[in-house]
Amino acid sequence: MIRLVSQPFDPGEALAGFCRGRSETGAIASFTGLARAEAGQTTLLELEAYPGFTEREIGRHEAAAVARFGLQDVLILHRTGPIPPGEAIVFVATAAAHRRAAFEACDFLMDYLKSRAPFWKKETGPDGARWIEPTERDRDDLARWETS
Repeated sequence: MIRLVSQPFDPGEALAGFCRGRSETGAIASFTGLARAEAGQTTLLELEAYPGFTEREIGRHEAAAVARFGLQDVLILHRTGPIPPGEAIVFVATAAAHRRAAFEACDFLMDYLKSRAPFWKKETGPDGARWIEPTERDRDDLARWETS
């Protein structure tokens, strides 16, 4: 399941709900990404998405993760709009029969969301606003899935 949300969410509640009622799941891995203040250089992070298109593109990678890692379920929550430092930006949870698949699928999905998902990101701080692009490290993290 993929949900783009414009309001703050509680990752703990999302994880508790995702875990509920799973008698055949052996492992759940999750990741929560938070907006950083960057030592006072970022006072606000803003994410824009193209409704419908963004969810569809993320859904393609969710389906790839399910097939590649044999997942039982996936939950992706991603914020859009203004996000102050300290608030959750993204939450990914993966359910699988075994831990390795759950861990790797969560990592695989986060590498995609960080580098290729169709979001437009802007940081605002004391020196004004600037658009953010994936870093070289982000691209390297994503590339490892293309070779393995």
